[in-house]
Amino acid sequence: MDQNQAPLVDALADYQRKGRYGFTPPAHRQGRGVDERTLAVLGRDPFRADVLASSGLDDRTSSQGYLETAQELMADAVGAEHVFFSTCGSSLSVKAAMLAVAGTSGGIIMGRDVHKSVVAGLIFSGLEARWVSPQWDAQMHLSHPPSPEQFEAAWEEHPDAAAALVVSPTPYGTCADIEGIAEVCHRRGKPLIVDEAWGAHLPFHRDLPTWAMSAGADVCVVSVHKMGLGFEQGSAFHVKGDLVDPSHIAQCADLLMTTSPNVLIYSAMDGWRRHMVQEGEALLGAAIDLAKAVRGRVDEIPGLHVLDEELRGHEASHDLDLLRPLVDVSALGISGYQAADWLREHEFLDVGLADHRRFGFDISLSDDETTTGRLLGALRALSASAADLPRPTPIDLPHPREIELEVADLPRDAFFGEWELVPAEEAAGRIAAEQLTPYPPGIPAVVPGERLNQKVIDYLRTGIAAGMVIPDATDKSLEQFRVHKER
Repeated sequence: MDQNQAPLVDALADYQRKGRYGFTPPAHRQGRGVDERTLAVLGRDPFRADVLASSGLDDRTSSQGYLETAQELMADAVGAEHVFFSTCGSSLSVKAAMLAVAGTSGGIIMGRDVHKSVVAGLIFSGLEARWVSPQWDAQMHLSHPPSPEQFEAAWEEHPDAAAALVVSPTPYGTCADIEGIAEVCHRRGKPLIVDEAWGAHLPFHRDLPTWAMSAGADVCVVSVHKMGLGFEQGSAFHVKGDLVDPSHIAQCADLLMTTSPNVLIYSAMDGWRRHMVQEGEALLGAAIDLAKAVRGRVDEIPGLHVLDEELRGHEASHDLDLLRPLVDVSALGISGYQAADWLREHEFLDVGLADHRRFGFDISLSDDETTTGRLLGALRALSASAADLPRPTPIDLPHPREIELEVADLPRDAFFGEWELVPAEEAAGRIAAEQLTPYPPGIPAVVPGERLNQKVIDYLRTGIAAGMVIPDATDKSLEQFRVHKER
């Protein structure tokens, strides 16, 4: 295919050039009705590009096929057979993939380090998770992706499972042995879904970790807004092989997706694909070189350590995305939460993941010596100021095995069943009726249907006191827990 074209971007340019006007939604009429105070902040251009996908950008029957062509071009660019765009993020895409692959029985084999959107897929579908434990690092209190051997054992125990799902890269930038896991699944004629939300950039440079479609995955979900250059909520899921029906996965996505998709999000993904095909190798190469340099400079700052070998060692990650440095601040005597808050308050810089001893940041192909120089200056200031910060509130950090909870009910049954709020002191032993997810990274510590124990309760409650955020808790203070109502 001609990868120099961008059908959605070109169609939007044609729409604006011809001065089309719709007596249809959106009612702002390309910004005509928006007040000047709002326009002063947002600008008029986003409104000019916010038009209907059908009976707007395309005609009422979508006869020009702008979206279909853009999706075909993406598939051709990354080595997939089918691609579907979503304007509802990878949270929707992964749910659609789960519904399409597993149907209504058999369950799904998956790592317990999945994103909360995967658990939402279990709740919507009624499917049972056949959990595979991550490879825990009890000393650093983080998880590495499960190994092919662990998936092999899970298939032996659950041969009736419909599919398997693995997260790679993880929120820590670590990567699974996708090729090995895919081989385990395919020997049984079963598909593998890869939640590769953090890997949209992977197919465009040979020095990045292996792209899931190249490693044998059947379905791969990516968030273009994370490591690509799309708008927030831009996601694509890719399909390859004959183990997944592409028309069925499209129908499952349609059940969940809005009927009013945002053309800006579609067009940004289309333009980004063209950009990457034409210049991605050079731009990402420069970003990788920059990231390597930044990692070394951060490691020279007193009290800061960029994790590297710790994330690649024996029984750890199969690979590591160097564009996503993870920095340990424990030698400064502060927490990752404090570091992230200090950087935002004093240096006006936001970082991503933060936990009891680390924070993470991303280097994208948009960064350069100017932006990373500002970051390095801020980190030096953090190092110099750390002694003046209060000592971090301690978190009860049990061995990871102690917070692997007993599964007592299906997530769907527990979530939609009768429930009650009980004091934290009475929650141990009760079946959770809510999802409890420290965010970021968004990996649930508690899934509906799991039996709470005192270790996980103490971990989460002391975590909140230390700066942890659990946005999906019914009681954000965790003074009370939502549990299944016992008869």
